[in-house]
Amino acid sequence: MTRISGRLRAFGAVAAGLVAVGAAGVVTAPASAATPVYSEDFSDGLGTFTASGSVRTGTYGARLSGSLFSDPSMTSAPIDLTGYSGLTVSYTRAASGLDLGETFTVGYSVDGGSFTTLESARTATGAVSFRLPASADGGSLRLRFSLDAGSPLETLTVDDVLVEAGSGGDPTDPPAGSLPPVDDVTAPGPYAVTIDTSAGPGNDGWLVYPSDAGRNGVDHPVFVWGPGAGSAPADYEDMLRLWASHGFVVYSEVSSSRGGYMVAALDWLEEQNARPGSPLYQDLDTSEVAFGGHSRGSIGTFDVADEPRLETTIHVAGGSFDGNGPDSLRNPALYIGGDEDFATSNMERDYTGTDVPVWFGILDNTDHIYATRNGRHIITAWLRWHLADEEFRRAEDFLSPGCTFCSLGEVRHKNW
Repeated sequence: MTRISGRLRAFGAVAAGLVAVGAAGVVTAPASAATPVYSEDFSDGLGTFTASGSVRTGTYGARLSGSLFSDPSMTSAPIDLTGYSGLTVSYTRAASGLDLGETFTVGYSVDGGSFTTLESARTATGAVSFRLPASADGGSLRLRFSLDAGSPLETLTVDDVLVEAGSGGDPTDPPAGSLPPVDDVTAPGPYAVTIDTSAGPGNDGWLVYPSDAGRNGVDHPVFVWGPGAGSAPADYEDMLRLWASHGFVVYSEVSSSRGGYMVAALDWLEEQNARPGSPLYQDLDTSEVAFGGHSRGSIGTFDVADEPRLETTIHVAGGSFDGNGPDSLRNPALYIGGDEDFATSNMERDYTGTDVPVWFGILDNTDHIYATRNGRHIITAWLRWHLADEEFRRAEDFLSPGCTFCSLGEVRHKNW
């Protein structure tokens, strides 16, 4: 789990506590590794859950069915969290038949407080796991699954609900992701970094990548970065190095307000992945790709945000001029602005018009120039969440009330 020390400062230094939670349930004493503390497979009915609306159980688990009259939900009895740390909530789920505007939602509550969303979506299938933030430590946990749908043929099926805790005191093993785990996103990652300053389709871009790419069979996600107007990759070198040290292969060249160069760069990277003799030969994960940029680089990212190979986009101090930039978004987006940045008003307009899941941080004491530097660790965590499958960052770093980055300034998010 991410452990971040220090105080919240300008230039992106952030602080967060350990995720530390506990539970008493079917297991009464902590173990030395991940310890199951609560489980429910609905083989004997709802177990400790109570339901409203249309909810039934069977060999498939618990199934919530839509209704025109009453949205179904099921909520667990309180789970006393005492003496454990590193709490993880896991379950399988399958949504079926939901129309646009209909969603299922999974949330948790601590000490009788309001429910915080872990997941809200229209389509999802399979198993998922979330680490809860430190604010749950020592409290009383409740889980809730709900469905907003109008037809009995629209369903959410839930099974294998599991709450696990790490060893008491100091969890060191985050849930598995595709990159080596780290303790601190504000520090460089585990990779040494190599920079090629004559890379790309026109041999005028920067390729910044782990020197031992492919170590231990890792396939590295891809991040294409657009600098602001009047700047070049060299002006972002420390940030490009940081992201590459965490295992991302980063490409950057002088940007434009049109994003075609980003698509061409991705094509080139795919060619490098397939070319024997390339330092990246068969070491890229081309299914895990992000585009992002600062100022004009952000505008160019909006221009090609509907590129089908993307998993996410990142927009720093770069709202679209006409407010139509978000129309191209197809995937979760990260917006970072500053309270002293002239572009923030455009970003606020873009946020209002954004229909995909989005997280928007307006950083304190941050102007247009320093927005990327002050937000670089937010970007690191976002990439590790969306490209490296570190799902625990969803709640810990971004979407819980006490999230890692929530105290750096004003935070908004929606559509999750």
